[in-house]
Amino acid sequence: MNPLRAWLKGFFQRPPWPVIVFPNKDFEIVDEPLLQEESMDGFSSGEYYPMVIGDVLDSRYQVVGKLGFGVSSTVWLARDMRNHRYVALKVYTRDEENKHEFEIYKQLSKPSRHPGRGHVRDVLDTFKIPRPEGDHLCLVQKPLWESLYDLHYVMPHARLEIDILKSAIKQMLLALDYLHTECKLVHTDIKPDNIMQELNDTSVLERFVQDEVEKPSPRKIIGDRIVYLPRLFDPPKTFGRAFLCDFGETISGEEERNHNAQPEFHRSPEVMLMANWSYPADIWNLGAMTWMLFEGQFLFTGQHPTLGRYITRAHLAEIIGLLGLPPHDLVQKGARSSEFFDEDGKWKVDDVEIKPITLEESECCLEGEDKEKFLAFIRGMLTWRPEDRKTAAELLRDPWLNS
Repeated sequence: MNPLRAWLKGFFQRPPWPVIVFPNKDFEIVDEPLLQEESMDGFSSGEYYPMVIGDVLDSRYQVVGKLGFGVSSTVWLARDMRNHRYVALKVYTRDEENKHEFEIYKQLSKPSRHPGRGHVRDVLDTFKIPRPEGDHLCLVQKPLWESLYDLHYVMPHARLEIDILKSAIKQMLLALDYLHTECKLVHTDIKPDNIMQELNDTSVLERFVQDEVEKPSPRKIIGDRIVYLPRLFDPPKTFGRAFLCDFGETISGEEERNHNAQPEFHRSPEVMLMANWSYPADIWNLGAMTWMLFEGQFLFTGQHPTLGRYITRAHLAEIIGLLGLPPHDLVQKGARSSEFFDEDGKWKVDDVEIKPITLEESECCLEGEDKEKFLAFIRGMLTWRPEDRKTAAELLRDPWLNS
């Protein structure tokens, strides 16, 4: 850049936001045995970054409040003082496996005109927080409102209204078509928690900061570390797009795998049998989730009748009750198939009963043609053979989704 252009850019550039001073007293002390990330194995060994509200990271991001936590990260709202905007910071634990999601985001950040690109959460910036014991990787992203999980459970009877559901599913199909066709990736972890709403109402973010100044977040002090309770966003006036998020479990779709994956209640048959699986596993996953969001209950629970917990054979028995026995060619491909089926492909499990049921009997919210169309949409995703499932692009043209 020539000197004159550099001078003009500096002259017209707005000065950075000033640092906010947050109160360090008059906050509630939480007295709980294990709070938030303190309950995770990595906390006691110092794997989590010891964040303090008010900290400035990378000389530009001032942390203003906690949004959440997980096994491998904590998430914070921050002020990008240089660019005069609010951002979400995902601060990872010191774990080499966290680099995987960084590499996936690099792949997703390539320019694309695909309409699904706008429904995959983007990364604005990345940086490292250096520490003697090991650095912490950080993702900088646009703040989003609560997930579809939260929206789902504030609805009457824990059911999403049909127009909201159709809109969300259309946007997720666009995202999956982009992932499958352009990026050659399988998400593997599609659930309401990982589908978040765009937050266009900046007043929600400003209120968040004001609330933190006026009423500091409750916290627990453990030695020289602080564990904060998250602060929720107020409801916005309007919602924007839906975004597919969290790519920590995402893998290449060009290499078939047979390892365990997916949320338990939404696992596809090929994953349970440990047969080679790829893109169609996401389609089954989306179908099972769609049913749960609309019906207000899981289609499959996998609950063992006597053990009282999720067991793969109980899940498979439910699928058999709905779809009949799996095709013999699929059974032959599964590394775990011999646990459940004999050489002829017959069910051999003694402690789980197969109870025949149809989708028509299970669906209780629709009637007539609407019901027929909805069940046809679901059947396009829930088939034993992965190759028999419709693709995301085919599902986007479905009559029920577009009615």
